[in-house]
Amino acid sequence: MDIVQALVLAVIQGITEFLPISSTAHLILVPLFTGWPDQGLSFDVALNTATWLAVVVYFRRDIVSISKGFFRTIKERKLKGNHEGQLAWMALFATIPVGLAGILAHDLVANDLRTLEVIGWSSIIWGVVLWVADRNPGKVDIKAMGWKAAIAVGLAQAIALIPGTSRSGITMTAGLFMGLSRTAAARFSFLLAMVVGALAGAKEGIDMVKAGLDTPWAAVFVGAIAAFVSAYIAIHYFMKLISRSSMAPFVLYRIALGAVILAFAYASI
Repeated sequence: MDIVQALVLAVIQGITEFLPISSTAHLILVPLFTGWPDQGLSFDVALNTATWLAVVVYFRRDIVSISKGFFRTIKERKLKGNHEGQLAWMALFATIPVGLAGILAHDLVANDLRTLEVIGWSSIIWGVVLWVADRNPGKVDIKAMGWKAAIAVGLAQAIALIPGTSRSGITMTAGLFMGLSRTAAARFSFLLAMVVGALAGAKEGIDMVKAGLDTPWAAVFVGAIAAFVSAYIAIHYFMKLISRSSMAPFVLYRIALGAVILAFAYASI
């Protein structure tokens, strides 16, 4: 893998990972246009780690506050009056559905569902659902978020295992349906991304060590930096955009992207 391939894949991953537009849908188009070979597990681990680090750095103040609240709940053995601690527990419990679904449906997701047709239709269908949810967003701030919303978002996150759905897109959609504001839905989605990303990164790292792969260090280093920077910038401007505008641009983009993928799918039949 050369540096150009590393940069292109890293920037695509960084920009699309946390926006509600599905990174999988984008990355599957790259080999169709370029003919590039698979980038390999070690490169995937580097990109996923870099994007995870970007969201952690961006929300570092939130993480410190939530972590303090979490340890207070353990020390005091109560949640009442400690919403930061509640958020930590909400994020942990909301991660359980996707973890269980990942274990039970791993082969189905990795093989049978990873097709152009599924990715294309998922991009379109869940884009339309996001549009419906976004037409009348709630006003509940993340500081007032309750357990019902957290459980709903957690259950929705399991749907993101279907390629093309977008983890951030489906969790924000669920949050909007549960009455959260756009910024609150996005912030809780990113909080979940930190938990899921940490667990997934640990698993991928173990798999990489077991595989004993030869690592293309130059490409990995360049890709990791590009993924971190692009992810950080994408998060920053996305949060600014949704604080004063709707999700409509992302909905239209998803529909267009899904149409392009389906065109490739049906042209190859």
